Amino acid sequence: MSVSLAPYLEAVPQAVVRRLCDARRILSVSHENPDADTLGAALAVCRITEALGATATPVCTDPVPPLYDYLPGIERFRVDPDPEVDYDLLVISDCGSIDRIGAVRERHKALFEGLPRVVIDHHASNEAVASSDWVDPASAATCEMTALLAARLGIALDEGGGALATALMSGIVMDTATFAHPNTTPRTLTVAAALVEAGAPLSDISRRLYRTKPDAQLRLFGRVLDRLQTVAGGRIVWSNLTDADLEATGAQPPHSEGIIDLLAQAEDADVAILFKEAGASTRISVRTRPNGVDATVLTGRFGGGGHARAAGATIDGPLDKARAKVLEEAEKLVAELGR
Repeated sequence: MSVSLAPYLEAVPQAVVRRLCDARRILSVSHENPDADTLGAALAVCRITEALGATATPVCTDPVPPLYDYLPGIERFRVDPDPEVDYDLLVISDCGSIDRIGAVRERHKALFEGLPRVVIDHHASNEAVASSDWVDPASAATCEMTALLAARLGIALDEGGGALATALMSGIVMDTATFAHPNTTPRTLTVAAALVEAGAPLSDISRRLYRTKPDAQLRLFGRVLDRLQTVAGGRIVWSNLTDADLEATGAQPPHSEGIIDLLAQAEDADVAILFKEAGASTRISVRTRPNGVDATVLTGRFGGGGHARAAGATIDGPLDKARAKVLEEAEKLVAELGR
């Protein structure tokens, strides 16, 4: 292939390489409420390790949304590990913290705590520090890192007739909004070029993830955008998404993906916040402008994390009470900007 990733391969820790090469039965885990980056990375880990002669099981505690049906091998995902397999390595992809694995971790606590592990993640808030934990906040996506891992291990990116490249490109497209976000770096673009060369259908992936939505999702977007509100002189924009919205529109929870990015397009807003009902709790998604409020600072005050420009948290309590607390902290942070 003409696109070389060789200049970037030293970024892959040797401890990660060694553990993957030594493992024979891998449990490859994504985060709850999955997106293209965690699903693509978890599938890619399976393909990479299988190319090395091992076996692998992809697991996600939540059902995979239909949006990702185009991913080769997506039907392999299980909500629980295979009880017939004696796993010898746990690989966790795109989880900003161990808690993001979700309920499957509690259902199989002894297994998850007893296995040697590898963490591959790009969230700045991730506190994993073991030698086999690879956390790189400079990466635009966990799939960018996993592509480098494949290259470091000598696995061709066109493995599976382009299936590996498609999985990896999907995560990069999702987490960069098709290379529009400021997290896109020269390395991101080089990895993407290598994946296109390996058969990743970039245009089709971008269309599926960003330019194709069912009617129910569009109706959901309309309801949430219609109740948009601002505080701090327009510098904070926010809206709510409730269970009643889902019921009224016939939408599913995964259909809420993308609403926060529309809110973040508000011309004068430094901070955009979407509040979502989540049972007895409230989930918040936050987006901020470059050189402004650090989204991880705001969400970190409520036990969350993520990236400087995009982060989230789950807050115990109903939406109205959570909203009051978060907006109060957001206004303080905006005031500190001094503009």
